[in-house]
Amino acid sequence: MKGNSMKLNVLAAGMVGLSALAFGAPLWGQTSAGTDGADPVVARVNGQIILRSQFMEVWAGLPDQYRSAPMQEIYPHLLRQLVDTKLAAQAAERDKLHDDAAVKRQLTFARVQVLARAFLQRRVEAAVGDEALRARYDAFVKSFPREDEVRARHILVPAEMEAKGIIAELEGGADFAKLAREKSKGPSGPRGGDLGYFGKGQMVPPFAEAAFALQPGEFTKRPVKTQFGWHVIKVESRRKALPPSFDDKKAELAQQLSGEAMKRSQAELRNGAAVQQFNLDGSPVKAP
Repeated sequence: MKGNSMKLNVLAAGMVGLSALAFGAPLWGQTSAGTDGADPVVARVNGQIILRSQFMEVWAGLPDQYRSAPMQEIYPHLLRQLVDTKLAAQAAERDKLHDDAAVKRQLTFARVQVLARAFLQRRVEAAVGDEALRARYDAFVKSFPREDEVRARHILVPAEMEAKGIIAELEGGADFAKLAREKSKGPSGPRGGDLGYFGKGQMVPPFAEAAFALQPGEFTKRPVKTQFGWHVIKVESRRKALPPSFDDKKAELAQQLSGEAMKRSQAELRNGAAVQQFNLDGSPVKAP
């Protein structure tokens, strides 16, 4: 992380500039606060304070690789950026840049963005509760296709004759998992060739056709050729596909509900609103 400190500073500067707008002038301009140990002051800049809650909001907007780093490594770099941003904002106020027409337009636009984001975020939070997630998961489970799956092992070798020799050993009573650990060139070799459960569409066609033609305990009597080499396959068991667990599916379902809530909210806002749109030349946009 030390080698990335300059990169971190650049990233943090960009994030601070955006996040500072979200805090609003009153919070960032305050000189005192009724704070307790839950939200202490982390910096004073010419009498104006920066709270830990403000620091954490900026930290939450950093890319994943920085948020996953130890806080003690991130903290000094990001706090420095917060202080530098505050100093620059104070200098801008002394120079009365807030009265500049271009700056006023940017501040107005930023305020609109923050308010819109807050409104939609609250709509999304209301739509993505535990009850809604559970209901969506239950509907997903009911519609989940219960296709056949097999749990299989395989031994992968580069030559057909070698595969035939392995089949001969299996017919003589050799242990499949032991042979896989000794002879398989595939990544599953150390696991005794175990591929776990898979559906027919998850494997290349020649492999899938051979595997799904076997019953539990059976192995292929002829080598199976694919682009990876020659396989000897054994099926351990069969079952109907199981749906992912609620925990595994939760993030995806939350994303679905969030997207739907956003679209629904935007449609409700447009419904009955007086909206006129114009082309870049000022002419009215023709209704589709």
